[in-house]
Amino acid sequence: MPPRHSYQSAIMSDPTDVIRRLTALVSCAYPGSYPPKMPEEHTLPHIITKFERAKPEDVKALSKFGSATIHEAQGRLGALSPRLKPIDRNMTVCGPAFTVLGAPRDNLMLQLAIEYAQAGDVIIMSAGEYEDAGCFGDVLGNACVAKGIAGVIVDTGVRDTQMLIELGLPVFSLSVCIKGTVKETLGQTGCDIVIGGQLIHPGDVICGDADGLVVVRRENAAEVARLSQEREDVEADLIEKYKAGRTVIDLCKLEPVLKAKGLTTDL
Repeated sequence: MPPRHSYQSAIMSDPTDVIRRLTALVSCAYPGSYPPKMPEEHTLPHIITKFERAKPEDVKALSKFGSATIHEAQGRLGALSPRLKPIDRNMTVCGPAFTVLGAPRDNLMLQLAIEYAQAGDVIIMSAGEYEDAGCFGDVLGNACVAKGIAGVIVDTGVRDTQMLIELGLPVFSLSVCIKGTVKETLGQTGCDIVIGGQLIHPGDVICGDADGLVVVRRENAAEVARLSQEREDVEADLIEKYKAGRTVIDLCKLEPVLKAKGLTTDL
């Protein structure tokens, strides 16, 4: 049996032949020219503003309901993490999502979002759940109010909260932090993002209040508004029955459940 040569000895004996063979092998994976031509720059725009938004009438209809009602009405779906809170409990927000993909400790894309978002949009930025920086304050808050932005949601920190509250701009954040940010990292707007454990498409409806935030798919907005109204009507009827003296066990139909579980009382 002829001796087996190692890879190193083959290179030493005829490196040109080895290079030729390796090039031929790699070329099989890249039909056409080799080495493959790589794109010279970002293949998608950093700023995308042209996307379909929820209809204004659907947004208006949803704005009448609390986040919990909407969440229940759409099958207990769409709730964002309770870590995202309004800076003031009286704040409510409802509008189509102008999505932003940012970076921790960086508010460049947030500033660009303010520039390109439409009146009525809710700017919502995913920035890596970084609590130790304040990417948004009163100066940018005034810019948002001047443009008619419906609200700002970020999974990072904000600052100047008292002035933001006085502005009346709904702001939801992961933290309050006085530390500043840089303006270095390009991201994207008008793209799908994940924030608060939920996938958000541009144009989806974002609704929020002191109880939390919920996302409604743009195409489902009208139906969810209808179901939310039905739920409120049922709850209003229950409240009147409670006021009239009916009991929780009666109205919530708990008797068979409690019997099956063997509940005992001292009554």
